[in-house]
Amino acid sequence: MNNIRIKTAEEIELMRHSSQLLSKVFEQLDTFIDIGKSTLEINDFVEDYIVNQLKARPASKGQYGYKYVLNVSINEVVCHGMPTPARKLKSGDIVNIDITLEKNGYIADSSKMYCIGQVTPLAKKLVAVAYEAMWQGIKAVKPRASLGDIGHAIQTYVEKFGYSVVRDYCGHGIGRDMHEDPQILHYGSPATGVELKEGMIFTIEPMINQGNYKTKTKKDGWTVVTRDKKLSAQWEHTILVTADGFEVLTLRDEERTSK
Repeated sequence: MNNIRIKTAEEIELMRHSSQLLSKVFEQLDTFIDIGKSTLEINDFVEDYIVNQLKARPASKGQYGYKYVLNVSINEVVCHGMPTPARKLKSGDIVNIDITLEKNGYIADSSKMYCIGQVTPLAKKLVAVAYEAMWQGIKAVKPRASLGDIGHAIQTYVEKFGYSVVRDYCGHGIGRDMHEDPQILHYGSPATGVELKEGMIFTIEPMINQGNYKTKTKKDGWTVVTRDKKLSAQWEHTILVTADGFEVLTLRDEERTSK
């Protein structure tokens, strides 16, 4: 935790630019993702847009040996779902698309849930609670607050609905590297952990399970699923600590009127 990088004004501008480009990727994906599309088609659409339209780099491709530009996590998949030509989206699926983008040496990271076709009310509720839980964490961000304040805000909100917060995966600092210090736990106690300082940039990305928080990794070495096979949902934004609060760098246009 001693290696937390406080970003300069110039670095913050570069991070804003990468983040704004990433928000455009999701806006394009909104028009593409649909019933019958394979998860590999989604991957290839996103890669083409990032590389050829935005002249940027999909930062996930090649990271830790990963072959794809995004994670696509469906229903009971918690995170790190791999695209495949065989898995086609069907009505009733809830899908998390997690994308990273690098431009001019700086990386942005964000994810969004999609409800495909006719989704059950219980699944919709999980997706909505996960989204608001992320915002509860974001709203706890300000100088002199602590990382524990973020985790506590998320955990207490989620548990009111009988859901659980995944413990095995967390948010992270981000900048020139995809994963920097500090780690951002999505559970915890207030007034504990690292103190937030202006210029810190990190992700908040709670994974919320319908049932127990325990997970397991499938034999492919990447795909993480709920142990009880119940649904999981996740949203993610890249956040800057400002002088008096926070700035959501990866905020999408659709969110500007609602938050």
